[in-house]
Amino acid sequence: MNIVPIKNALISVSDKLGLVDFARGLTAHGVELYASGGTRKHLEQANLPVREISAYTGFPEMMDGRLKTLHPKVHGGILCRHDRADDRTAMQAHGIVPFELVVVNLYPFEATVAKAGVTDEEAIEQIDIGGPTLIRGAAKNHAFTAVTTSTEQYAAILDQIAGQGGTSLELRRKLASEALEMIARYDRAIADYFARHALPVGKGAVGEDVQTAEFPASIALHLQRREVLRYGENPHQQAALYASSKSAGANLLSARQLHGKELSYNNLLDLDAALDIVRSLAGPAAVVVKHNNPCGAAIAETLSTAMRNALAGDPLSAFGGIVGLNRALDAVTAEVLAEPNQFIEAIVAPQFEPAGLEILTSKPKWKANVRLLQVGTLDSAIDPWQFRPIDGGFLLQQGDIAPDPESEWQVVTDSKPTAGQIDELKFAWAIVRHVKSNAIVLGNQRMLLGVGAGQMSRVDSTKIALEKAGSKAVGAVLASDAFFPFADSIELAAAAGVAAVIQPGGSKRDDEVIAACNAARIPMIFTGRRHFKH
Repeated sequence: MNIVPIKNALISVSDKLGLVDFARGLTAHGVELYASGGTRKHLEQANLPVREISAYTGFPEMMDGRLKTLHPKVHGGILCRHDRADDRTAMQAHGIVPFELVVVNLYPFEATVAKAGVTDEEAIEQIDIGGPTLIRGAAKNHAFTAVTTSTEQYAAILDQIAGQGGTSLELRRKLASEALEMIARYDRAIADYFARHALPVGKGAVGEDVQTAEFPASIALHLQRREVLRYGENPHQQAALYASSKSAGANLLSARQLHGKELSYNNLLDLDAALDIVRSLAGPAAVVVKHNNPCGAAIAETLSTAMRNALAGDPLSAFGGIVGLNRALDAVTAEVLAEPNQFIEAIVAPQFEPAGLEILTSKPKWKANVRLLQVGTLDSAIDPWQFRPIDGGFLLQQGDIAPDPESEWQVVTDSKPTAGQIDELKFAWAIVRHVKSNAIVLGNQRMLLGVGAGQMSRVDSTKIALEKAGSKAVGAVLASDAFFPFADSIELAAAAGVAAVIQPGGSKRDDEVIAACNAARIPMIFTGRRHFKH
C-alpha cells in the first residue's frame, strides 16, 4: 500500500470551514503544522500549535500577501523524492522540512466574478498564484505527498492516519487527481473571464460586425458526475447525470426530490421541458409534457383550475405524463391529480404544501412511485446559452428565452382580432415556442387544445393539431412557430372553425396565406420572429 507517515503538514486555505477540527485531529496524531498568515492566525485562535511559514523560510510575507509560500524551502519540502539520496542530501544541506501533507484551497475567483458590478481589479486580486503552485507540486509528487483541496476529503485522511499511521498510495493518487481537476476548473474560469472581457470585435460570415466576446476561441465544459442513471433513453443504453459548476437558479440539479423512485434519463428530459414552459408563463400555470412536448397546458385564476384544464386538453396523451407547475402545489391541485383514471410519472413545482404532499403520497394508486421535485422559487436566472452535441463537437447558441416585442406585431388581415382573441393568441404564442418544429398549437380560454409537433411538413402538423382538438377547434386560435409556406394549413383551419391565427410571417407566399385568411374572415397577426425548436 506504500504508506507514507505524515510528520509535517503545510496549510494555506482561503475557505477555513472545518479546518480547526481537521488540524486538531492532525495534531492529536503528532503532526506538526505550518501555515501562512491568515491561516496561522485562525489556528492559533483555536489554541492549536502552528509554525508561521515566514519564520520557517526566513523570508517575510510581502506585497499585501501576494508573496508568501513561493519559496524553495516550501516547495523543496513538497517535491522531495524520499527514495533518492540526492534529494535527501539537498534537503539536509538547506534545512528543508519534508511536507507529507499539503492542505490548500484557493481564492474564491468564481464567486467574486459572479457578483454584480465586480471590477477588473477585484477579479484580478482573486487570481491565486501560490495555492495552485502548492497543489500542482504536491499532486506531481503524490508518491510521497498527500494533497487535500476540499473539506470533504479531511475525514478520509484522518481515518488512514489513525488506522495505519499514514496515507496510502491509492488515496494520494485519488487526492492528486481531484486536486488537478480542481485546478483545471479554476484556470478555466479565469481564462473564460478574460475571454469575455478582452476579445475584440470581429467580422461575421457576411462581413457584418459581430461581437465575439461571448464566443471565446476555446471552451472547456466542467461537469461533475451527480449520479449514474438506471439506463438512457432505452434499457440497452447506459447514462449518467452531470452537473455544471455554472448552473444557477431553480433547476433539476439543485432540486430536492421529496418522494418517489429514482429519476430516469427520460424523466429528466421531460421535467426540464416542463420547468422551462411553466417558468415562461405568467399567472397560475400547469403543463403536461410527453416526450419533450406539451400535450396540455393552461393558465387560470387558480392553480387547481389550470391543472384541470391542462389535463383536459388531451386526456389520452396526459396519461403517464410529466407535470410542471409554477406555483406551490396545494391540496386542491393535488386532489385534481389524484382523481381516478389519472397516472402521473413525475411532478416539478416550486414548493409542495404539506397537505398537497400528503395527498399525492397516500391517495392515488401510483402514490409509491411518483417522483416529486421541489425546485424553489422560479426566476429568469436560467442559462442563456445552449450547447448541442454533434458528431465531433458542439454547437453553441443563445437560448430562445427572450420575450417577443409585441410592439412589433402586425395585424395583416382585413379582420382585426378582438381583445379576447389577442389574449388567446398571446397564450398560444407563448406555448408554441416550446413545441418541436414544425409546431402548430390550438388554444382557447388560455388552455391548450391540440398540438402538432415534429412533423416534416407544416400542413401535417396542422392536421394533427386539428384532429387532437376535434370539435373544440371551433372558436379556437392557432399559433405556428414559423411561417406557412402555402395557404393549405389556413384552409384546413378555416374549415375546422379556427377563429384567429398568429405566426411569424416571412414566406414568399404570405400574400396567398393572407388572402386565405381574408376569404375566411380570420384575423391573423405576424410577429416577425420565428421559434424553431429542433
